[in-house]
Amino acid sequence: RTIQKNLNPTYACKYEGKCVIDKVTRNQCQECRFKKCIAVGMATDLVLDDSKRLAKRKLIEENRERRRREELQRTVWDRIEPTQEEWDLIRMVTEAHMATNAQGNHWKQKRKFLSAEGLKETKPEDNGQASMVNTPNGNKVDLEAFSQFTKIITPAITRVVDFAKKLPMFCELPCEDQIILLKGCCMEIMSLRAAVRYDPESETLTLNGEMAVTRGQLKNGGLGVVSDAIFDLGVSLSAFNLDDSEVALLQAIILLSSDRSGLSNVEQIERYQEEFLLAFEHYINYRKHKVPHFWPNL
Repeated sequence: RTIQKNLNPTYACKYEGKCVIDKVTRNQCQECRFKKCIAVGMATDLVLDDSKRLAKRKLIEENRERRRREELQRTVWDRIEPTQEEWDLIRMVTEAHMATNAQGNHWKQKRKFLSAEGLKETKPEDNGQASMVNTPNGNKVDLEAFSQFTKIITPAITRVVDFAKKLPMFCELPCEDQIILLKGCCMEIMSLRAAVRYDPESETLTLNGEMAVTRGQLKNGGLGVVSDAIFDLGVSLSAFNLDDSEVALLQAIILLSSDRSGLSNVEQIERYQEEFLLAFEHYINYRKHKVPHFWPNL
């Protein structure tokens, strides 16, 4: 600091430069302390000026950042990708999903928007308020939305059941366990299928691959507060850009939930779910998503 700021000419010893400098007295005389530094071998020509010091600090930061990127790259390379058995599992569950998912990837072209007059090709300006009626308990119900929902609910449930039956692991379970798992997961899988078809532009979810509804229509059509959870899920999932395989794996994981009450083959179901979880995690590694901390956030 003395050299950098050229302070040594300002130093003056009160005792003719004969101070004893140690840990206790070093702050009592700047001149004698500086002279002792030179005497023990500290070189003034090696002291960096401000520009050189900043350049060195920048180089250190650049090297640190380079090492961090290299470490991150090594971590990415070291991530485990699916084994051949897991690829077979992923392929099987993806085919099951695509075979039972209405309209597939063409849902945006096939969907129709719910209005007070029924289903329309384009999103109407109104949201069905004309068909709102009060129920005896004081709630409001959109009759048109309720009517349309009742038409699609049975086909939607049937597709979830068909999806489950296409998974050999599920079919190996006793019928009693199959029924419990389906009862537990049906609404969750239907909600997931709707959530992944959230369209930020129109702020709608597409139900059963064919009917686009707003948050208000879903709520007033009979789902109540559940509609907010489904819409919020759709908004969150839109950032992940899930493909068919990832949606299919999520559905299988939801289906094979061993915490459903009344199951008899809990350990077997846990083992099946773990296989799908590992395949899912390894598939995410293979996909190399750009979303930070993709797996834990999902």
